[in-house]
Amino acid sequence: MRAHSQDRDTCVPLSHSVCGLAWSRWSKMSSSGWILAVCLVVLGGEGHAVRAEERSGSERNCSAIPPYLPPTAVNTTLRLRELRASMIPLNISAYIIPATDAHLSEYIAPRDARLAWMSGFTGSAGTAVITQNKAVLWTDSRYWIQAQRQMDCNWELQQDSSIRSITNWLILEVPEGDQVGFDPFLFSVDTFDIYNTNLAPADLILKSISDNLVDKIWTDRPPLPPDNPTRLPDSVIERTWPMKVEQIRAQIIDNPYKPTAVLLSALDETAWLFNLRGNDIPYNPFFYSYTLLSMDEIWLFVHTERITEELKVYLNASCYQSLCVQLLEYSSVRMYLQSYLQRPNVRVWVGTEYTNQALYELITPEDKLLTSTYSPVLTTKAVKDMTEQRILKEAHVRDAVAVMQLLLWLERKVPEGTETEITAALFADQCRSKQKNSRGPSFETISASGPNAALAHYSPSNETARKLTVDEMYLVDSGGQYLDGTTDITRTVHWGKPTDFQKEAYTRVLMGNIEISRAIFPAGTRGVNMEMLGRRALWEVGLNYGHGTGHGVGNYFGVHEWPVGFQSNNIPFQEGMFTSIEPGYYKENDFGIRIEDIAVTVPASTKHSSKYLTFETVSLVPYDRNLIDTSLLNLEQLHWLNSYYETIRHLVGPELQKQGLKEEYNWMMKHTAPFLIAGASAMVSSITLFCTVLPSVLLYNLL
Repeated sequence: MRAHSQDRDTCVPLSHSVCGLAWSRWSKMSSSGWILAVCLVVLGGEGHAVRAEERSGSERNCSAIPPYLPPTAVNTTLRLRELRASMIPLNISAYIIPATDAHLSEYIAPRDARLAWMSGFTGSAGTAVITQNKAVLWTDSRYWIQAQRQMDCNWELQQDSSIRSITNWLILEVPEGDQVGFDPFLFSVDTFDIYNTNLAPADLILKSISDNLVDKIWTDRPPLPPDNPTRLPDSVIERTWPMKVEQIRAQIIDNPYKPTAVLLSALDETAWLFNLRGNDIPYNPFFYSYTLLSMDEIWLFVHTERITEELKVYLNASCYQSLCVQLLEYSSVRMYLQSYLQRPNVRVWVGTEYTNQALYELITPEDKLLTSTYSPVLTTKAVKDMTEQRILKEAHVRDAVAVMQLLLWLERKVPEGTETEITAALFADQCRSKQKNSRGPSFETISASGPNAALAHYSPSNETARKLTVDEMYLVDSGGQYLDGTTDITRTVHWGKPTDFQKEAYTRVLMGNIEISRAIFPAGTRGVNMEMLGRRALWEVGLNYGHGTGHGVGNYFGVHEWPVGFQSNNIPFQEGMFTSIEPGYYKENDFGIRIEDIAVTVPASTKHSSKYLTFETVSLVPYDRNLIDTSLLNLEQLHWLNSYYETIRHLVGPELQKQGLKEEYNWMMKHTAPFLIAGASAMVSSITLFCTVLPSVLLYNLL
């Protein structure tokens, strides 16, 4: 999946207010125009956008008279009116709504999608600010077009994602001495500090309001999912939960600042520690939880009514010794944290990246607090044990079978002109659902053709889906959740005749993928120091991409697993870490390219030292030969490609045979034929294809 576009609070240096003055034009309308406008608003109704049906287009036009809204826009007039009314008795002049939950998750449950409900905008990154006369959304370049498609003209769009931009706007809009409200459960420690640092000099006061204002007016807010947490089977576990608890306790003891407990707030922290999974978050097997772990107590905060008797036995919940889990109500975490802090000589260790301000502000005085960017659970979880490495690789073999089924099906069906971005995405899910240990997709499939693929984070809808054609490039970014692993892979293909520029751009993206994949580097190297390898081939011709180059991935966990990756706030690479490698290129309104693989860090064989690492690619699907200009590749890149294709044949071939997929096997053999290396360029000779593929195909067909 496309990696995060920026480090947290990194400025996208283009700030532009869209539709900011649109409504002022209505004051110049004639009386008949006003009557028409009012009728349109009244007839639009709550939950439906005001629309000028005679107009067309996928994006709103707030400067038109009357404004044009596409069918995808949401009417937010009544919601804004109710929220503004709730702000008055609290004496706040502005209210901030982030796109996250109390655990600062990237993916959130429908009941936590407050920003989407208030604004209509469903992107995964954004922040809204509402005053008595304005409503503004900030988001990054991935989502500018999406926002214009989904928001009505009550909203302004700021094409920026930085907190600095938001606070600058607040300083201009809110009078000195006034209060700005926020929900402390939805602010990280670092986020609060940045807001406070920026606003305090302007005499603006951040007011913590723990009862979320959106929740109070969201009358049909989705309920808590009914599914109970479940334990992982022993077959996918190397470390039991008591072993993990003692591993973290050892780090507490070894810490020179002498913490007495660690507070776990991110959902994957508790799930990992206890080898549990849930179904509270779409695409992510997590459940709502916090954990406070000390040397002699384990407090697990969950919705206790969902903990079965079997799980209580599993967690030793009926005793009070050091390896007994005390089950406490999810909503009581603040109360119990306060009670722990009242004890003498205690110090709580928190990772500031995922601890919310509502809990952090309780840890006083300062000598009771120890902070690090990430908790010891997150940094420990980032290095997979041998069982986790083995089963995650096995999951990628089966996932490769599903992706090959998809690509073969597309090759056959697209020329018929009957398939769309949506049907392709559904078929991808269908293929994965048939694989062993499948637990559904790991994120919403990005199935994008032609200009839609230029939107790095696009997902098709009934209003936007394009028909697939041999005349356009097609990008599919998809992944699966399996009991033994999480997958994420992107392939870009063209079934017709690509332009020379498309082939060059694709090949240079591939070169970037290969250059990172074959890199040898000292253990402890930060990904940010290698990231430019993925861009160099593009930079050489003045091309680039606007998102990150890679992210961690879990074992039946999140598809974006921090803190592994290539950004400045990721931890250094160690052996046993899994990351995506995904350079790309996007030409606006034309096409998009991304090539994404998952790789694991493994020891590298060097002449003089054993302390070096390299990447082993575990995604096992060939690239589109139709888009590769081999004249641009050097010898090392070609050798890497041929070695990678040999690996695909060796690992995926037997699985295809085992599943009786003869046509997919033949497709795989054809698309992994070795490149003939001659000098600094290469080609696939017809003789090589004939001699390499035909015997294998004939042999298999005889089986």
